[in-house]
Amino acid sequence: MAAFYAVYSFTRNTFGSAHLADGELPEQAFDHAMRVIRIERFFHIFQEQRIQSWFLDWHLFLRFWNIYYGSLHFIVTLGVFVYLYVRSPARFTQWRNVSGFTTALALVGFSLFPLMPPRLLDQPASRFGGYELQVREGTGPFHFVDTLERDGGLWSFDSGAFKDISNQYAAMPSLHIGWSMWCACALWPLLRKRWARFLLVLYPLATLFCIVVTANHYFLDAVGGLVCLGLGYVLGTALDRWWRNRTSAVAA
Repeated sequence: MAAFYAVYSFTRNTFGSAHLADGELPEQAFDHAMRVIRIERFFHIFQEQRIQSWFLDWHLFLRFWNIYYGSLHFIVTLGVFVYLYVRSPARFTQWRNVSGFTTALALVGFSLFPLMPPRLLDQPASRFGGYELQVREGTGPFHFVDTLERDGGLWSFDSGAFKDISNQYAAMPSLHIGWSMWCACALWPLLRKRWARFLLVLYPLATLFCIVVTANHYFLDAVGGLVCLGLGYVLGTALDRWWRNRTSAVAA
């Protein structure tokens, strides 16, 4: 965890929002956002703003999803991590590896593809420069709302501590989707009750709704999170098998 945070800090300070000088426009992150939007428009899936617009008058509802976004992402993942360790140590080693590779691949994505999330596209240069870049490039406006800024939550990206540690252009891939699906896949064989499995399936679906309605991610970010999880599963499972074969050979 310490190593991952060190790499995350490096990507934030080198490629992310923290490396920009005062008044400097995030042109690369904006250009990447326009590329994502063009791809989504081609496939007719650029519907994030329309979905958000249905709920903009529901302030308490959006506040709930802001809290969900900033808390369950960590709480549920850590809870599943501990549950696997206690209840199924053999399964834990495989899915620990999967989690590690998934997160590492996401960090590569944050470094190579800094991406302005939807909520920042209509922000003025005094904050993030999305609107000024829209005017320059002749795009937008996109009419996204930063629900965390407007409706509040447990914290704010502009508050001192979170402003220092967050990378606001770490949108591709979505680790919220990668980790929520990791939780569902890791726990599925261990749960027998229908209601438990229903909640397990509901969790990544609710997370997808959350990242869209709060304008923190595009649909393609979710796809990126699933791709990282898929690759993480292949690599993590291969490492687990290699380690088991090695320890069995040594024991023999």
